[in-house]
Amino acid sequence: MKKLGILAGVAGLAVTAVLATSSMGSAADKKLEQLKAQGFARVAIANEPPYTAVAADGKVSGAAPDVAREIFKRLGVADIVASISEYGAMIPGLQAGRFDVVTAGLFMKPERCAAVAYSEPVLCDAEAMLVKKGNPKGFKSYEDVAKDTSATIGAPGGGTEEKLALTAGVPRERVIVVPDGQSGLKMVQDGRIDAYSLPVLSINDLMKKAADPNLEVIAPVQGAPVYCDGAAFKKGDEALRDAFDVELAKMKKSGEFAKIIEPYGFSAAAAMSTTRDKLCAAK
Repeated sequence: MKKLGILAGVAGLAVTAVLATSSMGSAADKKLEQLKAQGFARVAIANEPPYTAVAADGKVSGAAPDVAREIFKRLGVADIVASISEYGAMIPGLQAGRFDVVTAGLFMKPERCAAVAYSEPVLCDAEAMLVKKGNPKGFKSYEDVAKDTSATIGAPGGGTEEKLALTAGVPRERVIVVPDGQSGLKMVQDGRIDAYSLPVLSINDLMKKAADPNLEVIAPVQGAPVYCDGAAFKKGDEALRDAFDVELAKMKKSGEFAKIIEPYGFSAAAAMSTTRDKLCAAK
């Protein structure tokens, strides 16, 4: 009887372990099931073409949301609903549960990788500056802006370009936070700032729309690294991120990924040439 009691106890522990493992698995899948049930994923974007864009009718497009929409469809989530956010507010918003994912050209860097669970690379780009025609101050790098004691540069608040300018030695008072691309363009045209910095694709999109012969693009900015973004998920949602990565890998292999992003001017080969691990470890 005693032996049977011990065996029963061992069997009970085994069942408990199986149930615990099953519970962990179901918890890991819970987020995806929740998104399937509500029929959409809430995404944070910056309204910065060609990364992200919002049409007059509210339709969300751009390379990053288009990739995310297709992947979520494959995962059984019918659509995405976007909220426009400043870059500096995206990660806090994700952590607070206001979004399910950030799909906005939020480049991978070690400090961001520590704060969110990134997918594998989606979009890659370099840095650029918008200046007056002829580049009157001769800017080639952020260091050039720092050396010119009268120069000012505009950049999105909390974005990569703001940090690059500050790191290069441009004093805080000469780095002007600009809310959106059109404002940056107008400030350069009006002479209120000497340069406006954004990724190459975003600056080129602004120039195309402005068609202003009095402006010029400096690209790539010397000494500035090439970056890649990924879809950013909340820590704890790694199971959802992993499911996203599985579909992303399939699309990269089939060529469907290239069909979505290359019309926007992005290179699929660039995104496939590196990994999340490499980008998150980069100094």
